[in-house]
Amino acid sequence: MTIYIRTPPLEESPCSDPTYSSSNPALLSLRVPPSPTAASLDGETLRSRAGSFVSTADTKRSRAYSDVSTVQCSYDGEELTAEEALRPYKVDEKDFEVEDNPFAFSPGQLNRLLHPKSLAAYKALGGIKGLETGLRTDAVLGLSANEENIVDRITFKEATLAGKRRKFTPEIDQMRETIPTTKQGLKEPYGDRKRVYKDNRLPAKKSLSIWKLFWNAFNDRILLLLTAAAVISLALGIYEAVGQKPAPGQSQSVDWVEGLAILVAVILVVLVTGLNDYQREKQFVILNAKKEDREVKVIRSGRTVQISVFDVMVGDVIHLEAGDLIPADGVLVAGHSLRCDESSATGESDAMKKMTGDEVWRHLEQGTASSKLDPFIISGTKVLEGVGTCLVTSVGVNSSYGKIMVSLQTETEDTPLQIKLAKMANWIGYIGSAAAGLLFVILLIRFLLGLSGNPASSAMKGSQFLNILIVAITIIVVAVPEGLPVAVTLALSFATKRMLKENNLVRKLRACETMGNATTICSDKTGTLTQNKMTVVAGTLSTQIEFSRAAGLLDGDKNILSLGKAFSLLSSSAKDLFRQSIAINSTAFEGLEDGKNIFIGSKTETALLTLAKENLGMDTVAEERAVSEVVQLYPFDSNRKCMGVVVRLPTGDYRFLVKGAAEIMLTNATKQLIDPAGESLEVASMPASTNKQINLKITDYARQSLRTIALLYRDFQQWPPNGVRVSKDDKQMADFEDVCHDMTFLGVLGIQDPLREEVPYAVKKCQDAGIVVRMVTGDNITTATAIATQCGIKTSEGIAIEGPRFRQLSSTEMDEVLPNLQVLARSSPLDKQILVSRLKHLGETVAVTGDGTNDAPALKAADIGFSMGIAGTEVAKEASSIILMDDNFSSIVKAIMWGRSVNDAVAKFLQFQITVNITAVILAFVSAVASPSSHSVLSAVQLLWVNLIMDTFAALALATDAPTDKILDRKPSPKSAPLITTNMWKMILGQAVYQLVVTFSLYFAGASILGYDVVKNPLLQTQLDTMVFNTFVWMQIFNELNNRRLDNKLNIFEGVLHNQFFLVINAIMVAGQILIVFVGGTAFQITRINGTQWAVCLLCAVPCLAWAMVLRFVPDPWTERLFTAVGRVFFAIYEPAATAVAVVCRPVRTGCKGVGRLFLRLFSKKSREAGSAVDEETATTAAGSLAALPVEMSRAIPPITFTTMD
Repeated sequence: MTIYIRTPPLEESPCSDPTYSSSNPALLSLRVPPSPTAASLDGETLRSRAGSFVSTADTKRSRAYSDVSTVQCSYDGEELTAEEALRPYKVDEKDFEVEDNPFAFSPGQLNRLLHPKSLAAYKALGGIKGLETGLRTDAVLGLSANEENIVDRITFKEATLAGKRRKFTPEIDQMRETIPTTKQGLKEPYGDRKRVYKDNRLPAKKSLSIWKLFWNAFNDRILLLLTAAAVISLALGIYEAVGQKPAPGQSQSVDWVEGLAILVAVILVVLVTGLNDYQREKQFVILNAKKEDREVKVIRSGRTVQISVFDVMVGDVIHLEAGDLIPADGVLVAGHSLRCDESSATGESDAMKKMTGDEVWRHLEQGTASSKLDPFIISGTKVLEGVGTCLVTSVGVNSSYGKIMVSLQTETEDTPLQIKLAKMANWIGYIGSAAAGLLFVILLIRFLLGLSGNPASSAMKGSQFLNILIVAITIIVVAVPEGLPVAVTLALSFATKRMLKENNLVRKLRACETMGNATTICSDKTGTLTQNKMTVVAGTLSTQIEFSRAAGLLDGDKNILSLGKAFSLLSSSAKDLFRQSIAINSTAFEGLEDGKNIFIGSKTETALLTLAKENLGMDTVAEERAVSEVVQLYPFDSNRKCMGVVVRLPTGDYRFLVKGAAEIMLTNATKQLIDPAGESLEVASMPASTNKQINLKITDYARQSLRTIALLYRDFQQWPPNGVRVSKDDKQMADFEDVCHDMTFLGVLGIQDPLREEVPYAVKKCQDAGIVVRMVTGDNITTATAIATQCGIKTSEGIAIEGPRFRQLSSTEMDEVLPNLQVLARSSPLDKQILVSRLKHLGETVAVTGDGTNDAPALKAADIGFSMGIAGTEVAKEASSIILMDDNFSSIVKAIMWGRSVNDAVAKFLQFQITVNITAVILAFVSAVASPSSHSVLSAVQLLWVNLIMDTFAALALATDAPTDKILDRKPSPKSAPLITTNMWKMILGQAVYQLVVTFSLYFAGASILGYDVVKNPLLQTQLDTMVFNTFVWMQIFNELNNRRLDNKLNIFEGVLHNQFFLVINAIMVAGQILIVFVGGTAFQITRINGTQWAVCLLCAVPCLAWAMVLRFVPDPWTERLFTAVGRVFFAIYEPAATAVAVVCRPVRTGCKGVGRLFLRLFSKKSREAGSAVDEETATTAAGSLAALPVEMSRAIPPITFTTMD
């Protein structure tokens, strides 16, 4: 909304006349004696704005041709010269140096306006007119839409003189210079402006290079340990092969192959992990760029247009209104009641009232300026109330917000699920490490006991020891499930990318996880449940003329006129009054979209403006507002449900125009127009019967799902009226409640907003998924109930209640009402926040939608906050977790589906990985202990291949299943639900038992079953070991199919053909396994097997599919009772054992403390003897830390519990 404020012309003064300027050629110097305080960096001259006040320090100030006199400083820096006010600091000197600058000011000079806020710098730059001239823009018309590269230069003197004169002169035009530049031939829109002042983008946080990601993947402690062992093994193997001759009848040693194979396997793991991380980083960079983008309203060539926030430039004139997140630094050009929350930038908690730049300049010229004057708009802050326009002075890295953000760029935080999984991975790793440590101790003892009778060479003995170490380390590699956090990150990355395509822009990753378990949705009506395509379809003008253009509303009543006929009956005076009520009392405006003139703003207001244009003779909004003198503006307030404006009439009187919720406005109306067709606009008192009749009409419109807006007005002889309260900051601003009474009723308009066709189905899907949908709206209860019934939200048993009544309920009464509450009408943002808080108190997982600035607390309080991408304010978007790009309720349902898909993907992978962990660790442990040569049936290279399948391939395959509608056929999981459910434990342990039985049977009894004489033919033993390895891997591949389902249904192939990732990954695993068996040879310590042996492997592996079906038939309650009984037995043994260990370890811990104290005393004594004094407090603290160290290291492992889900 462009607001024109008439201000009295400024008087010329000697100090503003250029003929009085100094003859000194320096453009920035004035004839001023040196200020004794100017050089002070910590005195009163350069105080921080945060703590500014009217100084009482005596300072010297000089005016043109005046004697130096001692005066009282009224604002910070008043005594500074222009040169001093714009002086660069050492840290930003480069911002003052711009080559071929066609503008009057450098980025550094413009930054002096706000670092800190400086009226002295504002004065030095010539105020609004100086900035306007120096930046080659227009404070009303904005930048030229046709600007390209600039070939002439505006000097600093030219711009500042224009600021003082407040107009151009021929003398100023003669100052313009031509820039000798080679860039004149370039034709880039705003090319020089972007070159000098940059664009409104911040440099992206430098992402890690792919080489750094490879290095990070390799920097795992276990992989480093394994690599070191492999290098030593390779060196010993090469020494055996090259430095020692084989015994007679033996072939050359090839032990070096295993070390080399391990190194190759480690490289492969690092490459796959690094590439995986690189792809994930790229996706999140794209998502973050989209998250920061938004549209802002600017004026270009006199037209209001919407552009990307990244395209805002210095010199642009931007619109500001309540709820906006300010995109750039600037100075207020025009505005009404504009207040900003600058706490994020300055720490100032109070709302900062803004004054227009011209008003501030007038005070500066008149010598009445004080530090309280604030025309400065700071980027990154929020508009709390009011409207205005702002001239942009700094963007991107040069803006206040940009400088802060560049210095505060941080890493992305882990989500709660990632943190939980990381902790679980650590505990699983501890258990696996304990098993590996136990295995190493057992094998080492056996190795040492047999060392005396071992005839092998020293190199061979070293190799045997390294084999024991490598097996133990490899078990740790397999046991540590580093793929768990990777799986959830992959699932989140995949989900957020797909959600963006379905109009859900995820701002906070944790919302993806939480949304899947939402139990209730508190949804707005307008634009979310409805189409937000509003049209005035019915109404009553004054109290006599009724109209409708919707056929269903006529009901055969001949007294109801068509819309055009009704407005044609109005007199020209009445039309002017209605046109003013709609066009002036509005924040919507005209703009261009696809080459067409449209109205931009609230859909309610655009509907009313369309009505005025079609039926009230309105030409353009800008022309209508240009001829009206706005005295005071009351922006829309969601608590009082209305907005107002005061205009000065040509007669000198003042007219107060109000529009808002019809039934609320009617309570403030006591008068009515007698004859809307007459020119005199006579009014009379409104009888109670008429008031009741209008109320019935409002209710009738509401029952037909129409939003009702009433128009009121009242004339005053002066403003503010006598006896009313006024603003503390501005005595010309009257309090709304004191003037909004005894109003004259103009009419009521019914606005239709059709229901979205897909909403009833989406609401039904939510209800089937166990999610309660509630409507929270500002409409009256009749309209809200009618639309909620159409949506399927309101049922016969449901409760509909109005906000004022709801907020008066006690906590106990609320808790009784909430289970059946389905509609909250006439609600304020406070009501929404109370509703969210009480629902969370009852254990609900709450999703809430919001679009207004005042909705921000509710959006933050909810578990998942949805803001509106089209109708939402920037403050609401900032407070939300997810932005609905299309404002559509059905997009919320999509978000629920993807949220459940993320949780399911993690659960699938968790189930698969723990199964492999249990089986691989036990198999490797038992086989290594049972083997006379201490060799595991699964070699180190084989285990690394299994680890690659388990951690990376499976994560990609199981984390990329897209959700189907069937995912909504189950109830949401409560907040207390465990990561591993009873059904998951059943499948994990059931499959682990099957796989161990099969592999142990092949390993221990395979030779007997297959009739192999492994003693006479060692090759058969190698083939048998190959079959064990092959069978084990194929069981994991088939079990991955089992893990595609988490419930007890049998169809594990459902939707598998739609997941290309799953098919490709499994094809790679199958091809890799076949290739390894055929050509792996010595590297994998296997040999080729024949067709019969392949058949045995597959026949042993395939039944795990059938076994999974058998497990699914086992009722979960039976499994739960079994696990509970086992858990009781376990803890009955564990707790006494843990107590005994604690008792035994207590003396050891006490001894460690004593040793620590003794060591500290000895160390302190030696230090004193050496002449170094030790601080007593530091020593005591160090002693306490050292004594506490054994205690921290000996913390007991927390008990393991089996958790179940009903």
